[in-house]
This record gives sequence, structure tokens and C-alpha cells, in this order.
Amino acid sequence: MKIAIDAMGGDQAPQVIVQGVERARDEFTDLEFSLFGKQREIQKYLKKADRIEIIQTDSQILGTDEPMKAIRHKKDSSLVLAAQAVKHHEADALYSLGNTGALLAAGIFIVGRLPQVARPALMPILPSLNNPQGFCYLDAGANAESKVNYLEQWAVMGSVYAQQVKGIAKPRVALLNNGSEFDKGDRTHQTAYQTLQALPDLNFIGNLEADQLLVCEADVIVTDGFTGNAVLKTMEGSVKVLLRQLKQALLNNGARAKLGAWLAQPALKSLQQFFDVASYGGAVLMGTQAPVVKSHGASDARTVYYALSQLRMMYNKGMLDQVTDYFQKNNVNH
Repeated sequence: MKIAIDAMGGDQAPQVIVQGVERARDEFTDLEFSLFGKQREIQKYLKKADRIEIIQTDSQILGTDEPMKAIRHKKDSSLVLAAQAVKHHEADALYSLGNTGALLAAGIFIVGRLPQVARPALMPILPSLNNPQGFCYLDAGANAESKVNYLEQWAVMGSVYAQQVKGIAKPRVALLNNGSEFDKGDRTHQTAYQTLQALPDLNFIGNLEADQLLVCEADVIVTDGFTGNAVLKTMEGSVKVLLRQLKQALLNNGARAKLGAWLAQPALKSLQQFFDVASYGGAVLMGTQAPVVKSHGASDARTVYYALSQLRMMYNKGMLDQVTDYFQKNNVNH
């Protein structure tokens, strides 16, 4: 398997990317890598070039660039050329830490979507107290508007991912809604409930409210992209504020509080580990013709390594073929 990588995307590129790639290369003998970016900068951090090729690019897409405009006008950028390599079957998967919107655009318009998929969805893996493997959460913001058949397709793709990549025999699928009863929500969500319940081989367990996300037992949670992104950003912001306030309370309230902070270090470390989702891999753009994964721009080398491992698993398990087979077998609507 060869993975095309936008080596210039991310806050600490290309250093952490090279470090993560070399760790994956050393562990997995079946992986090869094409790093698209500024050759001189990449080579500064590269210790050994085995199974790693560098493709010189003249520009990069910045986090401040407007996604579609950047894809159209920066055709010599590291992201666009990496996506083109996947499109032309010179690589089997695409990975980037760069501009999220630009990667979504490159995945959809350059790599291309699966013929049976109406709209690809962005799927991170999020933590849950009652699910050690975390849960697949889609759509996290690739689509501002959603239809019932989008939710149906995302449920299937999330379930197949949980089966093939996470090894869960019968993934539990829930629909994020404003109540647990079957008749809650707007017409789209009410119809989606009935549609998901009727899908063969889908272990649909009903609606889930947002306050249950971090304690749920579901393996896949499906939502429209607008709600999904809003809820995700709210959770991320709340966690940051909570951890910051906890740190300030422990450090700014005298010697007793500082002693308490020292004694509570194991508990605080456990809390930090709960919210550290790097080991789950990156966010997958579900529904494209080849695996596409995005990691946060501030990711470190460890995160890069886990995302590359995730792409390898998706490819080796034939996840996209499984998705296509399900759609064809069960005549899932486009």
C-alpha cells in the first residue's frame, strides 16, 4: 500500500509528519509513502529514505485559504498533487494535517466519491466512558444540510467501518436527536429513524440525546452535518474550559490546593488520557473512492503514526468494497 501525504499541512509540518511516517514505515513492512512538499525541508528530518519518496511541490494550501479557491488555483500545492496521485492510482490513500475544508474539497472533487454515495461525511472517533474503543461520529461538518438518504448511507458506512476496522461484530448505531422517543425531531429525523430501523443487518438502537454522547454505549452515532459540527465544537470548547479552570483552581488557591494537585496527578492524567483520541486515528472522509484521513493541525508524530495505521487497516480490510457491496445488495438509495 502506498499513502500520499500532504507533508506541508499542519502546524509542525513537515517535522512531525516525517517522524510519524518513519515510525509507521519501520513497523509495517507493507507500507510505502509519497511525501508531497518542499524537498529540502523534508530531508532535514528524514533519517532513512527506505520506502519513502519525496515529490517536490512549489506551494502549499494555508489554513487561511478559502478551500475551493485554493483547490482550483493552487494546482501545484502539496495537497492537490497528493490528491491527484490518488486519483490517478499512483497511491492508495490520502492523508493531511492541513486545511480541513481544502482536504474535504480535494477528497470529494479530486479523489472522487463512491458512485453509490450522495454526500461523503467527515467521521472522527470520539471517547465514551462506556465504550473503550470510542464511537464513530458522522457527519462532523462536511455537509451543512442533510437528507434522509444521506443519514442512511452514513449509518451504513459507519457500521462497516466499526466492523472492519474496529473489529465489532454488530456495531450499535444511534441517531443523534432532541429526544429518545421514535417520534422526536423534525420530519427528516423522524423519517430517518424509520429508515434506519428497517435497514437489514444494521443494529439500530434508536435515538440518542446530546447529553449522553460521552457516556453512551453506541459504536456509531449518525447526525446531520450542521448539528454534528456544532455539538462537536461545543464539546471541544467545554472540555478546554473545564481543564483550564481546573488547573487554575489547583494552582492559584494556596499551598493546600497545590498539594492536592500533586496528589491528584494520577487522576488528572487519567482524565487527560480519556480525552486524548490520538490512538483512534484521524477523521475519515467517508464515501470517497479511496481512504482519506485528516488529523488536527496541531497533531504530533504519535498522532500521525496512528492515522497511518488506521489507513492501512482500512485498506487491508477492503472497507470500501464492503460498503459498495452493502449498498448494491440492499439497494440503498442514492
